Amino acid sequence: MTQSILQLISAHTDAHSRGSGRRRHQLLQLDLPTGQAGSINTIASLRHHLQTAIELEHSTIPPYLCALYSIDAQSNEFAYRTIQSVVMEEMLHMILAANILNAIGGSPAINKPKFIPEYPSYLPHSNDAFLVPLQKFSPACLQVFLQIEQPAVACAPPEAHHYATIGQFYAAIKQALCHLDSVTPGGIFTGEAGRQITPEHYYGGGGQLISVHNLEDAILAINEIIGQGEGMNGSIIDTDHVLFGEQIEYAHYFKYMEILHERRYLPTDSAQLPPTGPVVQVNWSAVSDMQDNPKMSDYKKGSDLWQKTYEFNYSYMQLLNQLHSACNGEPPALMQAIPVMYDLKYKALELMQIPTANGKMAGPSFEYVPI
Repeated sequence: MTQSILQLISAHTDAHSRGSGRRRHQLLQLDLPTGQAGSINTIASLRHHLQTAIELEHSTIPPYLCALYSIDAQSNEFAYRTIQSVVMEEMLHMILAANILNAIGGSPAINKPKFIPEYPSYLPHSNDAFLVPLQKFSPACLQVFLQIEQPAVACAPPEAHHYATIGQFYAAIKQALCHLDSVTPGGIFTGEAGRQITPEHYYGGGGQLISVHNLEDAILAINEIIGQGEGMNGSIIDTDHVLFGEQIEYAHYFKYMEILHERRYLPTDSAQLPPTGPVVQVNWSAVSDMQDNPKMSDYKKGSDLWQKTYEFNYSYMQLLNQLHSACNGEPPALMQAIPVMYDLKYKALELMQIPTANGKMAGPSFEYVPI
């Protein structure tokens, strides 16, 4: 882009205070690229990519939850709390992406049959460089998580298709939002305000929920997603503390590096090097030996283990239905999802205590079932 995002936000904010006509003029003066918006050049394509962003954020949650549920929380308090915090932030990212999609007149689809990946799965819309499995907490599991949250290299281009890092994908969406809003008469933020999930509807945790009504809101939301995931501008720090005055937190990639290296980061540590701070205790053996990528089809239909796996999936679909309703005009439905989240945890823990024929323990399969 010929001008930075910060310049765009500054122009947007200044113009907004002077009326929409002035805002349109200043955005157009930024000379944003045409035909370069990460190959997202229409509002329909932008809506499609934001739906993919929702699916992308969701696709990380089942693997993270499998690792989390497999951990003995008392023996692995640091790892448990860390992964739990990441899961909460990924849930927030789903809602933020849905808010942006709603703000430009789209409709999030969260409970459709193909919304849940068939694990092991590639990240949606990625370059298929690695598969993401459902597996227990282990060093190998952490290596996959680090691939998911890998920061983009300096000057990595925005990439709407076949991205190497999630940050590149969001950079393409950000660029498209800026470009399309600047060339569309009246702008692209035409969605109903009542479809926004706002802080009073949110169950709390995971960062700052932003309701999106204009370009500035959308850019802040995307910056929060990128900052929490991989950090921004080569920093190890989650940028929320800058945007919202919160305590310093590290981005997901660096949180997982702390677990893998069993050591905390110092604020002065380099993003290119392992952490050098205090040692933390990680007990790699205090873990349920869950089989990789469990499936309902692994068990005889109607058997006790098949039934318990089905019941977990049924509850998970109930959760997705609640999220779908919340993001499609019924924001209070989000609070109603909280009991379902607890129910899921207990069902997953029960599965992880049941041995299978191959000597491993069962586990949640996160499969679509009709309800």
